[in-house]
Amino acid sequence: MDIRNKATRIRLFDFKTPQMRAFHLSWLAFHVCFFGWFGIAPMMAVVRDDLNLTKTQIGNTIIASVAITVVVRLFIGLLCDRLGPRRTYSWLLCLGSLPVMMIGLTDSFETFLLARLAIGAIGASFVITQYHTSVMFAPNVVGTANATTAGWGNLGGGTTQILMPLVLAGILMLGVSESLGWRLAMVVPGVVLFLTGLAYWFFTQDAPDGNFRELRERGELVRTEEEYSARNSFLSAVKDIRVWALFVIYAACFGIELTINNIAALYYFDNFSLSLETAGLIAGLFGLMNLFARALGGFFSDSFARRRGPDGRVRWLFIAMLCEGVALLLFSQMQVLTLAIGSMVIFSLFVQMAEGATFGVVPFINRKALGAVAGIVGAGGNAGAVAAGFLFRAELPAGSGDPGGGGHRHCLLYPAGALLARDAQ
Repeated sequence: MDIRNKATRIRLFDFKTPQMRAFHLSWLAFHVCFFGWFGIAPMMAVVRDDLNLTKTQIGNTIIASVAITVVVRLFIGLLCDRLGPRRTYSWLLCLGSLPVMMIGLTDSFETFLLARLAIGAIGASFVITQYHTSVMFAPNVVGTANATTAGWGNLGGGTTQILMPLVLAGILMLGVSESLGWRLAMVVPGVVLFLTGLAYWFFTQDAPDGNFRELRERGELVRTEEEYSARNSFLSAVKDIRVWALFVIYAACFGIELTINNIAALYYFDNFSLSLETAGLIAGLFGLMNLFARALGGFFSDSFARRRGPDGRVRWLFIAMLCEGVALLLFSQMQVLTLAIGSMVIFSLFVQMAEGATFGVVPFINRKALGAVAGIVGAGGNAGAVAAGFLFRAELPAGSGDPGGGGHRHCLLYPAGALLARDAQ
């Protein structure tokens, strides 16, 4: 599609132009989606006791929360092409708010699992965020725009860990029981999601000159024959081994981030005997690194490219992934709280820089099938989270390290296939 009048500069404090309104609302919408997507995660200690969930069942809910996103991410780009990012995002937010609020009605593992599965569709918001900024900004700044909106959106993974336990604590102060408290707490992100969807509908537009429907009616948005055949570009992307290499790499960085978002609060709660609020605060540090880390990964990717050409981007991606693996080894062995927090922050830095470095390479794989490549690679992140989720399902025999007799083990996954584990202290 030939989109005209794209912005050539990013003016952070400009809220009047359609380009900057799309910029700010797209990262804000992605940020808010994390509250619905992972809002339940920092409260899992309470949910576990209320619904009598086993470790295997908790692992299954982790898998469910990210599994459906793999499929939705693959095809959400097609909806953006047909309906426009404004309509697609608004509908995703408003419809996605329903299972977020209705998760409070669950009373068994099965219904809780189905609710988390339905909520997982919200994770496709990443693709729409990247799509909308791509059609709003010119090539000279689109990389920075994409990396910044993605990073600030992912920041929601950290703020969710911090704020949701506080929301629960506030509700409990009203004299509500824990069983009812976590259910009422999930209404909050559901309402915020719905209101954000309305804001996206009224304050954004698909392209700098208007919405796709209006542009097509005026004859200003005409597809070429090549673009019509681009629907088949998905097949060309599927056949490209480089796409699947990036799929695996993104699984090993963003997939790990999603997994940490799901289990970090429970990990600190169980292993260091912290309160739910303190565990959530510490777990939130992992996501808060998105404030700058992902954009930094994209910045270094551009810097390496200027010095060494396209190969420089690949070399930087290798360095970021290698450092992520080393940091993961360190984090997995920490048994002192302060050291665990410090190593987690370093681990988070390289995880998110690796994500930015990955999407620093994506635009240069297949320009004619960019949407398909981005969709497949983006889905890889959730596929990685699904794979990592299986590591948290296995029940160990009683007395194999868990002082409570459950004998569970905390595991972390790295792409080379190494399984890093330590017994819960």
